[in-house]
Amino acid sequence: MAGGIRTNLHDRGEGFPVLLIHGSGPGVSAWANWRLVIPELEKTRRVIAPDMVGFGFTDRPEGIRYDLDTWISQLLALMDALDVEQADVIGNSFGGALSLAAAIRHPQRFRRLVLMGAAGVEFPLTEGLDTVWGYEPSVANMRKCMDYFAFNQALVSDGLAELRYRASIRPGAQEAFSAMFPAPRQRWIAALASPEEKIARLPHETLVVHGREDKVIPLEVSYRLHQLIPHSQLHVFGECGHWTQIEHAGRFARLVEDFFAEADRAAQPARPALAPAG
Repeated sequence: MAGGIRTNLHDRGEGFPVLLIHGSGPGVSAWANWRLVIPELEKTRRVIAPDMVGFGFTDRPEGIRYDLDTWISQLLALMDALDVEQADVIGNSFGGALSLAAAIRHPQRFRRLVLMGAAGVEFPLTEGLDTVWGYEPSVANMRKCMDYFAFNQALVSDGLAELRYRASIRPGAQEAFSAMFPAPRQRWIAALASPEEKIARLPHETLVVHGREDKVIPLEVSYRLHQLIPHSQLHVFGECGHWTQIEHAGRFARLVEDFFAEADRAAQPARPALAPAG
């Protein structure tokens, strides 16, 4: 239970915790988003990947308002329920906007941020994002959405589209999804955006990651985040769409692990200097 919401999550591994926040595609869940990354990161740290309210297998309370306030409250309540005082966080797309806003509002609860193909600033609505948010359940429509997600079309099979379609028609799933981002959809990009002056005061070390061929969230968004966040670095994957964590799973996991390991080493107490011989 997280703030009164029965929340489905994956909690694996040991070490400093990292939260994985999924995107907002139809039929998405934490496992669908992070299934290739969790086994790598859990080797060295505690990995917590929740289904945010309205998505996956988490409950969808009647009358709930789907907005940043609700999702941030759920995330903080989940951390409290799991006795996680502070965590690193990786946010994908919608999850990147959520992670950014949460860190701005509650900076002490987060150590380092990874924003992957993230929203979080305003940009013109893309055809890809309009298609994803405007999804109506059918296998053909799910396949169309997934074609926008991936640069490598070999990753998009009819079988995968069928699985994601079936996830999108679980009881209550489409009702919640269609309530989140109804047309006109440009306003929801603005609703997920944080004020740029607050982004520019973000104190956290931040890794910004994007696929060069992303057709859902433009690469320019990550350029802007990199310009705004003082302690940031930017990594762009070529031949990659909106699925960095899937299309370049191994490279992404190693990049993130190295980024978090810097903070691990900095937190370790310094070894006492050896006395000189003689």
